[in-house]
Amino acid sequence: MLIGGPFLVAIVPGAFVLVLTWSFRKLNFPLSLRLLPGILTVVAAVILFYIGYVEIRGFEGGAYALLAFFLIGFAVLSFVIANKKNHDES
Repeated sequence: MLIGGPFLVAIVPGAFVLVLTWSFRKLNFPLSLRLLPGILTVVAAVILFYIGYVEIRGFEGGAYALLAFFLIGFAVLSFVIANKKNHDES
């Protein structure tokens, strides 16, 4: 449960970030706005990692670190979606 719990908790905001980035890309928003959900996710993950490592410690802090790791994964996917070229624009 130490790995499954943080992963399941990260699915909700991660899916929200991916859907938001995908909709921004479909609406042809500028690149800076398309990258914003991923950037905010990385910032949140760094803050969660810091809180888990410095403030909480122990196994619960490790769970926070795993949550931050999974959020970073969703942010990377968000960056890939934001930078993906549309075939319609070619």
